[in-house]
Amino acid sequence: MLAKYLKRAILAAFYIGFSHWSSTALAQNAEASNLYKRGLASTCANCHGTDGKGVVDGGMPLINNLTSEQMLTQLKAFKSGAREGTIMPQLAKGYSDEQLVTIANQLGKK
Repeated sequence: MLAKYLKRAILAAFYIGFSHWSSTALAQNAEASNLYKRGLASTCANCHGTDGKGVVDGGMPLINNLTSEQMLTQLKAFKSGAREGTIMPQLAKGYSDEQLVTIANQLGKK
């Protein structure tokens, strides 16, 4: 009988510990995912400024007024060659379609 209760106590401790570890791992994965997404979008800051806000009269288009959908359309156009540009076609070709979606979702208006 004691063995039965001891077994239940050990299993309960295991599940509690596992659930804590599991939620911690999920939180760390979410943080890593968020950092990855922000990192991709930050590559645009060199030319378009932080969060696409740019510098007024800085010579680069301000992109913070675009929706995520509009931004993705432009990025895909640069990647495919449908839209010309100085550096954007080369940059866009360096990203996967999934990465372009991530960038558009991070920087575009929701």
